[in-house]
Amino acid sequence: MSQPMDKVRELRQRTSAGIMDCKGALDECGGDIDKAIEILRTKGIAKAAKKAERATSAGLVDAYIHPGERLGVLVEVAVETDFVARNQEFRRFVRDISLHIAAADPVAIDRAGVPAELVEREKRIAAEQVAESRKPANIVEKIVQGKIEKYYADVCLLEQPFVKEPDKTVGDYLTEQIAKFGENAKIVRFARFKVGE
Repeated sequence: MSQPMDKVRELRQRTSAGIMDCKGALDECGGDIDKAIEILRTKGIAKAAKKAERATSAGLVDAYIHPGERLGVLVEVAVETDFVARNQEFRRFVRDISLHIAAADPVAIDRAGVPAELVEREKRIAAEQVAESRKPANIVEKIVQGKIEKYYADVCLLEQPFVKEPDKTVGDYLTEQIAKFGENAKIVRFARFKVGE
């Protein structure tokens, strides 16, 4: 069943998906735009997972200086082609990542980048906090593990709630961009500078 072009246009505007993808999603759900958005998001995440192994040899570096010039961020985001790297939407995405880093002060991009001594320190602190609770050892271990999971969510860039849309993580936002651009993208590295730190 063919969908009216105004619905296709609205869905495309809301999701940035291709016209044929929008038509297919609307056909699949009988013209319900909200359900079509869910379908496109699900397919986009699946497509992004397939692209995750592809090489990223293009990209750009963004510099953000916060008003007052006491805080600055440099971030490198890589993609597969110069065509996407020069795209204004991709540049906006990279700027959003810079702003997020300035606001949220992550320690590392992902769990692998968090220094082991910081993780050990957090485990020690968590263990000391629950030691006096007189709970069984297996419960204490679960509580400590839960606190470490929370710590990772606080300090890993990809696990932090995205400052512009806190209901999604930075990793979710990155996955959406991979689906939108049709290319793999990676946050390669960042540095955050603050006067006095």
